[in-house]
Amino acid sequence: MADFTKRIEKAEKYLQKGKVESALEEYLSILDDDPGNDSVRQSAADLFLQVNRTNEAAALFSELFDRQIAAADNTRAIVTYKKLARVVPPALGQTLRFAQVSERNGNRREALEAYEAALAGFQREGRKNEALSALRKIAALDPNETNLKRMAELAASLKDHQSAGEAYLKLGLAEEEQGHIGFAWFERAHQQDPANPDIAFRFGKGLLDKGEVERAVKVLKPAGTAEKALPDYREAYGMALIAAHRGAEAYKVLAPLYEHAPAKLEEMALLLGELLHGQHHQQALELARKLEAQQQRLGRRKEFITFLRDVSHAHPPDAPFLEYLIALFNSANREHDYCDALIRLFELRFASGDFIRAADALDRAAEVDPYLQGLAKKLEMLRGKIDGNRYRAIGNRLHSAETESRDYEEPKQEEPSLEGDTEPTVLEDLLLQAEIFLQYSMRSKAVERLERIQKLFPGEDQRNENLRQLLLNAGMVAQPSAETPAPAAPPSAPAATPKAAPPAADEAVDNFARVTEITRNIYRQPNVKSVLFAAVNDVGRHWKASRCIAGLCSPGKPPSAALEYCAPGVKQSDVMSIVRLIAVSQQLALKRGSVAIENVATVPELAALQALDLKSVLASPLCDGDEHVGILILEQIDKPRPWRPTDVVVLKTIADQMVLAVNNAKLRSLVKTLAVTDEKSGLLKRASYIDVMMAEVKRSLQQNAPMTVMLLNFGRASLLIREGGEAGLEEMMQNVGQSVCATIRQTDTAVRYDRTSIALILGDTKDTNAFFVVDKLRKLLASVKTPGTENPVTMTVGIAGAAIQKEYEPVDIVTEVINRAEQALEVALGQGPNSAHALAPITDATAVA
Repeated sequence: MADFTKRIEKAEKYLQKGKVESALEEYLSILDDDPGNDSVRQSAADLFLQVNRTNEAAALFSELFDRQIAAADNTRAIVTYKKLARVVPPALGQTLRFAQVSERNGNRREALEAYEAALAGFQREGRKNEALSALRKIAALDPNETNLKRMAELAASLKDHQSAGEAYLKLGLAEEEQGHIGFAWFERAHQQDPANPDIAFRFGKGLLDKGEVERAVKVLKPAGTAEKALPDYREAYGMALIAAHRGAEAYKVLAPLYEHAPAKLEEMALLLGELLHGQHHQQALELARKLEAQQQRLGRRKEFITFLRDVSHAHPPDAPFLEYLIALFNSANREHDYCDALIRLFELRFASGDFIRAADALDRAAEVDPYLQGLAKKLEMLRGKIDGNRYRAIGNRLHSAETESRDYEEPKQEEPSLEGDTEPTVLEDLLLQAEIFLQYSMRSKAVERLERIQKLFPGEDQRNENLRQLLLNAGMVAQPSAETPAPAAPPSAPAATPKAAPPAADEAVDNFARVTEITRNIYRQPNVKSVLFAAVNDVGRHWKASRCIAGLCSPGKPPSAALEYCAPGVKQSDVMSIVRLIAVSQQLALKRGSVAIENVATVPELAALQALDLKSVLASPLCDGDEHVGILILEQIDKPRPWRPTDVVVLKTIADQMVLAVNNAKLRSLVKTLAVTDEKSGLLKRASYIDVMMAEVKRSLQQNAPMTVMLLNFGRASLLIREGGEAGLEEMMQNVGQSVCATIRQTDTAVRYDRTSIALILGDTKDTNAFFVVDKLRKLLASVKTPGTENPVTMTVGIAGAAIQKEYEPVDIVTEVINRAEQALEVALGQGPNSAHALAPITDATAVA
């Protein structure tokens, strides 16, 4: 090594004396003896460059670059490459390696330039595979459309389908990022590489968006059914199956996916709806139960019940699914939905000929709401098909069925004949069953009933428009009639002139039972606007009026709230006309009380309202004691209408009930607004207990309706604090409060009575019926644990029904029922945890336990 040092010093002395050639000879001699001396090689290359001997310099720079790359001396290699490039064009391999080094060093611009140079060289020499490698690097560094297209086209020409597909996929994704549609690129990518799951996923979703469902299913199947398929791929395949109406297959794909990762209810609605639509009722019921458990854990049971109700309306279920819905609605105290599901169950049972269970469904609906519209008609459908005692028992629940149940006839034991009077009954039953089956998407059963009609009653479709429509809806062809047309009647026999139908009695509102139905509906409404909306719609339809308006205002002031009902074909009034009509009608009501005007032209104040085109008006003031708080107006615009005394009385009665309903709605809103509600549990604070009780008692006295107070105790506070601490106790009561508030009706009220007790005020509920509420709450609270343990919370209940009698003052009724509820709770606590005890009012001789 020392010898090489002296020789290097000798070469340097030559350079100092200007003897370049001698120095070069010495450097080359050293390299011959020591080929690994890159320092000498660098010096020799620089000297060759100085004396313009470029070929020798290029050879040394090229050799030096290769050695530096091999030694991973990237910094020196970059410098050497640039010197080499100034002398001669580097080899393509060297250019490619320089590009890679520049890329690793973060010099993107130099790397791109080098890759482009290498690409051009490879293409000149026809080395397409090396050109594709360079293009991959270029597309990775700068993935613009031009580079990706060049890569895709070159890869496709070389049959490198994976690279081509990947490039087309990136083109499509780039299009979507810019807000455009990348479907065309995804399609080309799939043509190149159909096995790529990401490409199949994108292309399949695009096909689904374009409505090519079957093709989408075929494309998405490999990606969605692979053993380690991503959840997104499985979900896309499942959605494609739903779109293809293959609900059973979609259920197998999506159900396990949604069990592990809860989906949005909107997504589940598609699957559940398709299962019901395809009549895969068992799987639909399984899915609904799984979803219920899942949503219960997430604390979204209320939203789930609403979701399930909407899905079942859009896609009619079968009887077992309806039974499940009925139990669900019953547990949540959703009376309207409960009755609706029972009526649908009745229709299905009746259509299938299961009249006994149809009667059971009708009876359960009538027990909850005997004023439900259409119950009497449905009961009549069971005439002659069930036991007479059962028929009369259901009829006794219905006010409209009382007289009909007296002359009920037992079903005959003889075989029904198709002759004489029996024929229309058989035909009507079959038509009704077919119509119900079509309504619930049970086409096969409907077709069976229609074929039976065609067999028993040939040619009936030529005479019966309803039958023809049912055949059309079922996709069946009407049979040509074999009957010959009957001979025409002789001219001498004049046709009998049908008698004119008597005028409809509906225009004369003389059925006071209707008042109960309307008031019952308006009392169900949660706020003032809903009360007015329900009132104008029910009243307007019942009177068959052109318009019905309800407004809240003091005399001489504009209305604070007003709603209008318009009959079909009647245009809506403008706001200013409504305001003027309310003002004029209220001034007339101040003078006359109820206003009944057959001919508006005789009243100048009303005749001036030409925009409303009034012919007749009936108005009743809304009075809170002696104070006028609004008005209820009926309008007739087609012709003058005489108003009967019963019209005036019934409208006045409804107006009085509206005032009470509005006051109750305002009170409930006020109680929630005045910060008397605990935000976390949803319970009212104890300070509002007496006010709520007073308001509910006054309403019950006005309505002559029952009212019950329940005190729910969940254990001794000291014991619960010792086991779970203060925070544990509060968390338990918050959970209990949330569950109770989500379950009770909107007209019921829950109050935090003390640290471990809740008071429930139940309107329109007898003390004996309160035990049903207790059972529901026990089931609901089974999942709530006692603090610090895994034991379910205990619930001890005291029940007291208020003594609603007009001879008592409201404050006395409230005081007495509060004391009695506390006494009932003490008795229940003495009986042990999870007991319930009811004490009847003092006026009764016995207590209910």
